[in-house]
Amino acid sequence: MVGYFDRFLRRHMNALRLARWGVPDFADHPGPIVVYCNHPAWWDAAVVILLAGRLFPARESHAPFDAKMLERYAIFSRIGAFPVDLDSARGAAQFLKASRKILASRKIPARPGAMIWITAQGRFADVRARPLDLRAGVARLPELAPDTLFVPLALDYAFWEERGAEACAAFGPPIRGADLHALPRPERLARMEAALTDTLDRLTADVIARDPGRFTALVSGAKGVGGVYDLGRRLRAALTGRRFEPAHRAEEDRRP
Repeated sequence: MVGYFDRFLRRHMNALRLARWGVPDFADHPGPIVVYCNHPAWWDAAVVILLAGRLFPARESHAPFDAKMLERYAIFSRIGAFPVDLDSARGAAQFLKASRKILASRKIPARPGAMIWITAQGRFADVRARPLDLRAGVARLPELAPDTLFVPLALDYAFWEERGAEACAAFGPPIRGADLHALPRPERLARMEAALTDTLDRLTADVIARDPGRFTALVSGAKGVGGVYDLGRRLRAALTGRRFEPAHRAEEDRRP
């Protein structure tokens, strides 16, 4: 699936970019890790799969998934998704039961702990909406496994110079599960939400700056418009002895 979504993103977006300040430095944590993020778009699942595969290949990743949607996209259940009924009270119990099992499991002693990736808003929400209103269930997880590391992940999407969109991501500073466990649940949730808000605000500033130099491109898509328009540009470059560069910005930079 990592390979599939890599090709899918290359076809339909310009790039998947990771903010240079938001590169994770906790991959060697021996215990489990919970990454909780905002939920701005359908693309989030694809981006999370690519981040997990590219940055944490040694870990076994899991993610809660709307039970109704998982019936429609059954392939995700084969790569770590577990069903949660979002339309009933039992959904919270399903989420905690599955999470407890995942965070406590370690099939191979020499391997690092598992990872859970959570779109903690539980619904699609604009990146500019405040407060983030994270679901309370994510704040229950430190009680299940205090040795877990909790990491905010900010996701944002924007159109810059190319026809395809930019998918941008950044990991915030990790929080020890034991530190969260020591807080009352309302304060625990507030601290987790504040950490994700800070990470998202910082990422948004970089996205607004539209400066690729602030990011590392994990995946780069096809440049240019395509079709007859790019064919004409390619022929013109060949006739003038110039190297054809399909990217929009590179073309502008050559103009007097």
